Formats: sequence, structure tokens, C-alpha cells
Amino acid sequence: MADINRRSFLSAGAGAAFLCTIGDTQVDLAQPGAAKQADAIAARVERPPLARASQELPRPVPQPGGSYREYWIQARSAGWNIVPTGRDDWHGRKITGKTSFRAYLYQEMTEGFAAPKGGLNMPGPTLYGEVGDVIVCHFRNADTKLNQAVTMHPHGVRYNPEYDGAYMGKYTRAGGFIAPGEEFTYFWECVPGSAGAWPYHDHGPNHALNTFRGLFGAIVISQKGAKVPDVSYTLMFHQLQPPITGLSRSFQCINGRSYAGNTPILKATAGQDVAIHVFGMDDNFHDFHMHGHRWKDTGGANTDTTTVGPSETITARFTEDNPGRWLYHCHVFSHQDAGMAGWYDVSGP
Repeated sequence: MADINRRSFLSAGAGAAFLCTIGDTQVDLAQPGAAKQADAIAARVERPPLARASQELPRPVPQPGGSYREYWIQARSAGWNIVPTGRDDWHGRKITGKTSFRAYLYQEMTEGFAAPKGGLNMPGPTLYGEVGDVIVCHFRNADTKLNQAVTMHPHGVRYNPEYDGAYMGKYTRAGGFIAPGEEFTYFWECVPGSAGAWPYHDHGPNHALNTFRGLFGAIVISQKGAKVPDVSYTLMFHQLQPPITGLSRSFQCINGRSYAGNTPILKATAGQDVAIHVFGMDDNFHDFHMHGHRWKDTGGANTDTTTVGPSETITARFTEDNPGRWLYHCHVFSHQDAGMAGWYDVSGP
């Protein structure tokens, strides 16, 4: 019998049904029209009794020396072009066919949701904190198209059940069911074990489909008083598949874009302290590789290729010492050649 490791175990179901569960219904997203079916089911999910009002659990306060880090985030669906340039800049070729679909995105707003603070992006805004802080996230479900409850569920931070942001059927608390037009404020504690980079994502009734559509972002928490990198990037490795997009082919993406020239162009200057946070945001394992550079893995060994699985994160941190134009990409070759690659430009001192 062949040895089975973590990667082969998860990939064993690659040919299986692409399932999501909404309430008491399971939908195979690989079937024609299944995404619309899932949306219709999610729109009919009723608010659980425990989620009708806040349970008034104690709100956490910052630790001595900490502070409240306040954000205003809304969720909305919007048109999204996966290959806005229409080209693969690495290989100098044209990408043909349709590349746009309706995504679901988190958007940062100014105080009181007065106005957008920047554009619509995938992933959503990166939330920052230090150990001892409390992240206060004012959340609004602003979508008028899909008509279903969504949430924000964080990894890595500490929270009580009210601020979990997870739909749990009849056990759902107030933060786990934010209907269209509603607002809710989450309180998340940055405890000592929170230092690092973590994802957040939708965990409402239709969480699988909506997360695959782009409803995800990052939380980066540093140790109290730790040096902040001179340059910091967040990269989400994921795929956008036909059952999600309605397009004729799959795209291997970094931050919702495919192919160099569309994916994020990273920039740094020789001598800078660089941190690149890489997340796995789909059902696959990906390998982050950057040409011409090395960093320490979690065991302290030098590496230039590190694996991330679903909802896992690695941080490549190094002092920049190698000016030039460099490739970064997933080293799963079928992912790399289907769009999961980009440029890293380093200027001299």
C-alpha cells in the first residue's frame, strides 16, 4: 500500500463532487446552474433565534499599553476582471476568452461607512494590530444583488462566541448572521499567541461559495514593540473555477488575478526589511517560490520554496540584497503555467 501524506490525502478527492452545504441542503457546485441554486437557498435561510439580538457578552478591552484598532468594512458583490491587461507578461502572449465575473469582496470604508477608503480589491483590506490590542471591526452587509447573510470570521485572534462570525444553524449567535443592509461590530483580541499573519473570510450560511468568490482578507499582528518591516505584502494563492465564475476555464490566481502583469507587482529597494505573507485560500496546496532569494522556514532552515495548504500562512522575511527583476510563483507547475505567477522588482540602494 502506498504511503499517504497530507498532500496526497487532500488531493485524492480531486475528481469528486464540488460540494457546499447550506442549511439542510447539499449542493454540488460542479453541476450546471448550481451556484444560482446555492444563492437562492442561502437567500431563504431564516435568522436563527439566538442571532436576533446581541447576547451582550462583555466586550474586551485592550491590555496595558494596547489600543483599539478600529476598521469599517463592508461586503458587496461587484464585477471583477481576472486578467485586466488581457496578456501574460511573462510569456508575452494574449489571453483569449472571457475573464470577468461577479465577485464578492470586502471593502474598507471611512468612519461610519461614509465613503469608500480606496477601491474594491481581492483580498479585502489587511487588518493590523499588535499584541495587547483589540481589533474593532464594524461590518456592514452592503450587497444588493445576492440577497443573503454574510459575516467576517477571523483566524488567530481571541473572541467570545458573539464575535465568532460563524453561522451554526440554530446555535448561531448575532455575529454569525448579518443580513443585507445590516451592521454588526466584532471585537477581536490580539493575545500573545496571535502574533503572525492570519486569514479572515465569510462564514455565513453560504460560506464556501462566497469565500471562493473572493470574500476573504488578512490579519497581521506583530509582537508589542517589534520592528515593522519596511515593505510588507499579502499574497493569497487560490483558483477561480467555472462553477464559481461561470467562465469556460479555471484560473490559477494570486489576489484574484492571473498571469504576470496582472498579479501583484511587488517592489522593494536593496537594504530594506521585506515581509511577504503568503496564504492558501482554496482547496489546494501551493508552493511559494521566489527567484534569487532565501528566507528561514519555521524550523530555522534556509529555503526558497515553502508550501501552504488551505487557510495556512507562511511569511517570507529577509533583508533585500539582490536588485533586479525576479519571478515569484507557485511551484506546482500546472498552477504556475495557468496564471499563478508574478513579478518582484528590486531597485538598487
